[in-house]
Amino acid sequence: MTLLLTNDDGIDAPGIRALLKCVSERAVIVAPMAELSGCSHQVTTREPIRVEWRTADEYAVTGTPADCVRLGVKHLCPEAKLVIAGINSGGNLGVDAYISGTIAAVREAAFLGIPGIAISQYRKGGRPIDWELTLARTAYVLSELMGNLPKPGTFWNVNLPYLEPEDPEPDIIFCEPSTEPLPVKFRVEGENFYYDGRYEMRDRSPGSDVDVCFSGNIAITKISL
Repeated sequence: MTLLLTNDDGIDAPGIRALLKCVSERAVIVAPMAELSGCSHQVTTREPIRVEWRTADEYAVTGTPADCVRLGVKHLCPEAKLVIAGINSGGNLGVDAYISGTIAAVREAAFLGIPGIAISQYRKGGRPIDWELTLARTAYVLSELMGNLPKPGTFWNVNLPYLEPEDPEPDIIFCEPSTEPLPVKFRVEGENFYYDGRYEMRDRSPGSDVDVCFSGNIAITKISL
């Protein structure tokens, strides 16, 4: 099975490099040239999209994550049977699904009839990511999900927790996405407003993906179109 890998952190981000190490199948990378975090499901329809061919299985694209999936499935890697997006630097929990370019990539895959898995690593308070640990946990999750691919019209959203070295290894918990809003707070300096919400202070309904991930476990939700 050929995999299409993409992200919204950019083709040179450490997360997509870690993801590549997690898969044993042939993988083709089609990812944005630049970071596009939070770009949601934006697509390019009125401007040209430039594709830079880096290797036989790696393409850098001037478009968005959704553009990357469109180009990948229709032109660059039409044999792809699964789209995996990530590993995102930062959580994509609950209502983040409407904002995240990472999740938009697998949503676009679902639009096109291809199963998809989005993978994100929560960063508590913006702490740095131990990519070797994240890689190992991602490989474990993929070993569980590859035999349980989402049905048409759905996709998996995976969030890995932030853990201290002394914390126990996380469990995989299938749960429902939170519908609680993100913290909305701004700092005002003159005529400028700066978003100042703290992600780790968001509401966490018991049993939701936010609660599961913040409690130190791997949260997996099935999202429907």
